[in-house]
Amino acid sequence: MKNIAAPALSISSSANLMPEVLAAYACTAAQSRGRRMPEPPAPTRTDYQRDRDRIVHSTAFRRLVYKTQVFLNHEGDLFRTRLTHSLEVAQLGRSMARSLRLDEDLVEAIALAHDLGHTPFGHAGQDALNECMRDHGGFEHNLQSLRVVDSLEERYPQFDGLNLTFEAREGILKHCSAANARALEQLEPQGVGLRFLQHTQPSLEAQLCNLADEIAYNAHDVDDGLRSGLITLDQLQAVSLFHRYDAHALAEFPQLQWPGNQRRRVYDVIRRMLSAQVYDVITTSTAALQVCAPQSADDVRHSGPLIRFGDSMRQESTELKRFLFQNLYRHPQVTDMTGRAKQVIADLFSAYMAQPNELPVAHASRVQAGIDKTGGSGSTLARVVADYIAGMTDRHAAREHTRLTGLQLLD
Repeated sequence: MKNIAAPALSISSSANLMPEVLAAYACTAAQSRGRRMPEPPAPTRTDYQRDRDRIVHSTAFRRLVYKTQVFLNHEGDLFRTRLTHSLEVAQLGRSMARSLRLDEDLVEAIALAHDLGHTPFGHAGQDALNECMRDHGGFEHNLQSLRVVDSLEERYPQFDGLNLTFEAREGILKHCSAANARALEQLEPQGVGLRFLQHTQPSLEAQLCNLADEIAYNAHDVDDGLRSGLITLDQLQAVSLFHRYDAHALAEFPQLQWPGNQRRRVYDVIRRMLSAQVYDVITTSTAALQVCAPQSADDVRHSGPLIRFGDSMRQESTELKRFLFQNLYRHPQVTDMTGRAKQVIADLFSAYMAQPNELPVAHASRVQAGIDKTGGSGSTLARVVADYIAGMTDRHAAREHTRLTGLQLLD
């Protein structure tokens, strides 16, 4: 992160800190609340390192490479996917965790797993599947990510899922409705659903991942939006965060004004924006931690949010999000494609509900056995269908839609 002066609170020393001892308020693998299925420790890895490794080797993680971030996977080779987004969140999270003396491995595990439950076609797919599941318990992608690591991955003979630590699972479940939290609490008393009922906070590592996620997608959606031509540099001058660091870049490197250097200009501005946001989070969070002075990871859970932007940066980040929502996510070219993607999801759901025999053998057998992997039977078919569709990549969903309907809605 070059060419950005450190803020008043010295970041220059802490940015390169490799702490031998984590802060008292950090999660530590040695004090983890453990796994749902007890396992002996690994000889060369902490439990959080083991969590990360299990996530990286999972089937759901590999599928992220062909799942939409904003632009559908087939629309261009250089646009972000859920996989590259997750890697960027992990990089930003680890950088900030090191300065705040938090557990980097736990941050990385949460970051790499936070989108495992996302549907094909990005938020459009999620909205469509939630509508399909309206009478069957709904669909939340955060809860689906937890289902993936708790139940849906089938890699081990002794348990379903990846059997991650409580702290990793807590961080993955970023949002949860009250109804789903109550259902989780019934299945797992004092588990990951409890904080949504008690209105307490997750670990600092989880809080950090939430903010790293926001920083990453704002930055790379600017990049992808400019690359696509759907937004322009002139439009972005109305966004104070972009305008300020664009001016800094041009003042230091006037040659960036040449049209042939636009990509270098964009990269330099985004790099400066990322650095400014990262330093702001470190500075603001350090000050908040000094005031609150939590003495343990459990103290953190009974405090307010401690990992956060300063007021000015929060306003600027919100302004950037609003700009992207109005000018990129609602661009006619994007909404046309996402509208067709929603139809693909709805058609797939209807087809599998009407013809369960079209499901793969593993999923069809769950229907026959009445196993929905939620701890009950209820709407087993609908939940199994939702699990199957949510696990699809963009191109698999498009191919299946064509096979089942004879239509080709996505070119």
